[in-house]
Amino acid sequence: MTAAARYVVAGGTGLIGRRLVAAWLAEGAEVTVLSRAAEPAGLPAGARAAHWDGRTVGAWADCLEGADGVVNLAGANVGEGRWTQQRKQRLRASRVEPTRALVAAFERVSRRPRALLQASAVGYYGDRGDELLGDEATRGRGFLPELCRDWELESAAAERLGVRRVLLRTGIVLAREGGALAKMLPAFRLGVAGALGDGRQWFSWIHLDDCVAAIRFLAEGSALRGAVNVMAPEPVTNAELTRTLARACRRPARLRLPAPVLRLLFGEMAEVLLGGQRAVPERLSAAGFRFAHPRIDDALAALLAPARARR
Repeated sequence: MTAAARYVVAGGTGLIGRRLVAAWLAEGAEVTVLSRAAEPAGLPAGARAAHWDGRTVGAWADCLEGADGVVNLAGANVGEGRWTQQRKQRLRASRVEPTRALVAAFERVSRRPRALLQASAVGYYGDRGDELLGDEATRGRGFLPELCRDWELESAAAERLGVRRVLLRTGIVLAREGGALAKMLPAFRLGVAGALGDGRQWFSWIHLDDCVAAIRFLAEGSALRGAVNVMAPEPVTNAELTRTLARACRRPARLRLPAPVLRLLFGEMAEVLLGGQRAVPERLSAAGFRFAHPRIDDALAALLAPARARR
């Protein structure tokens, strides 16, 4: 009888983590979620929990022994609050420290995990205008690219330990239950939304189902290593996203938030809203991954249709 696959997920109670853990459990895999909470809220039924502090190696390291894969999704939300110096330090620590602890734990186990899927973000590339960005594109400038660089570099030692490492440079994940779309929907449903700045900045996005499927593809059946762009193959501009979401909500979206207003409201973080990346999943697509929702109009229709059906 074949043994069940075993996975360990750090950040397993977040938007992506919950869906990923539930998908693996549904396939009969054994999943352990590393959590700072003794009894983590939102833990999918059937998942095991291992308590850790996200900084030091402890008894939790035992769950890594012989694991088929480790997915590190730990990290505070960059879109919550102004980027004060204190906030920047927290964003960095919430990513770098858990990654450092995981790699240190790899050294302790006799049978190391087969793969480490390390979260990163499309923000690695910075604001690049209309430049088409494949997986090998260079890093941009600014706080977010530097944050992603430090996050990725902290996991580099895993390769030297013989663990296949994949850097998940994920686009903006669209889901009804959280993330960017959930924050945008109230304004769009009230008809008081609009484009940000001039609306020409690119938006690299991915449907939550495709994001989870891509992570599973990279963990289970792919030999890919290194940086992998995880986003839909057709990025859109902010103006196009605004028009498409307005149509999906059957509401107008004629307003516009000028760049100076956004900078006043959000400070340095406004550059994330005003800049963008036209990134594409070259390596993921070449490896044979097929998107269920490659186009923004289909993705939004799929996400919003259940809500309309219930009304």
